Amino acid sequence: MAAKKKVTKGKEKIEKTLHEFKEGDLHSSSKKGPVVKKRSQAIAIALSEARKAGAKIPKKKKYFLPRL
Repeated sequence: MAAKKKVTKGKEKIEKTLHEFKEGDLHSSSKKGPVVKKRSQAIAIALSEARKAGAKIPKKKKYFLPRL
């Protein structure tokens, strides 16, 4: 028998949100906003909800490229 892996709060929240996106049920703000059409926006919403649930997810690193 294979051992069950521990699933974190953040991972569960992200999976749930992306499943909603694939089904076409993910809205940008509660259930009254427009339906999300871009995958990148769905990922941003998923990460935001996971952070609100208490998951420790680091923010995206911003790289500074100097002008020449």
